[in-house]
Amino acid sequence: MPGILTFCFANCLVSRRVIYFLFFACLANPVHADSLTVSVVLSDTSQPYQHFSAGFHKFFAKNNADVVVVESYADEKPKAGRNEKFDLIVAVGSKATELALTNSNAPLLSIMVPKAGYDALLDKHSPQKLPKTVSAIYLDQPWSRQLNFIQAALPKHNIVGVLYSPNTHIVLPRLPRGMSLNAKSVRSTDILFDTLENILISSDVLLVIPDSEIYSSNNVRNILLTSYRYKVPLIGISQAYVNAGALGAIFSTPEQLAEQAGEMIDSFAKSRQLPEPQYPLLFSISLNQQVARSLGIVLDSQEVILERMNKGGEGGR
Repeated sequence: MPGILTFCFANCLVSRRVIYFLFFACLANPVHADSLTVSVVLSDTSQPYQHFSAGFHKFFAKNNADVVVVESYADEKPKAGRNEKFDLIVAVGSKATELALTNSNAPLLSIMVPKAGYDALLDKHSPQKLPKTVSAIYLDQPWSRQLNFIQAALPKHNIVGVLYSPNTHIVLPRLPRGMSLNAKSVRSTDILFDTLENILISSDVLLVIPDSEIYSSNNVRNILLTSYRYKVPLIGISQAYVNAGALGAIFSTPEQLAEQAGEMIDSFAKSRQLPEPQYPLLFSISLNQQVARSLGIVLDSQEVILERMNKGGEGGR
């Protein structure tokens, strides 16, 4: 059945006058009685959220769907006279997810929040006050995919070092044959670099996990320099890590997460049910060949590494 799409794209580049025009255009356009009204709340106006918004727009532009999307920001004051009833809230980032959990009981899909952060946000709220339908697409990658990437890219690096803070709950994974995990808790940031040096001495590679207490903006550069000094390659969680000096990274781009979110919303429109929280289906890898040469490591191309990962049961688009 042919559908319609009305996308209210209200970002920081659009004037308030245009925002109002787009919103009232949504109301003026005839929609099917069973169309889905979705509130997309972005945590802020930074580039990752803009990229998510653009990818979300692109998904629904190419997929004819009965969806009306109203977009806003977590720190945006509600406009006078605005009291829409939403069928679904898509909260992008921790700030937006916290806002949605606090102020709405509509079905909620949280995106671009690490699993540990999502679980912590749910724990902060009484189960009785949570929306009946809550789900997520986590920001971080499953352990199996990260370890598969390390095996495919660095087959001789078998001891994987992991640092985590006491507030970050990690469930140790089942390891591939021949691989071991050297995980250490950093009880205080005062001993971070002592613990880091200890783990670098006894590990072949350092794997970053989403832990803002350890990998804060103040610490990342020194962690990268220390791992480089010990000649231990670091595997990051974003392109920014590779740009800063990590050997490689495995991550899902905002555009990839937007595509997965679009698929979930398309399914929700038909069933009014959200699936269980899930890890990203799509992912990317990035390599820093200059760092590899400096460390005396021969890295294959991204294509070869992805092919090996496919043979191990993981493939990204």
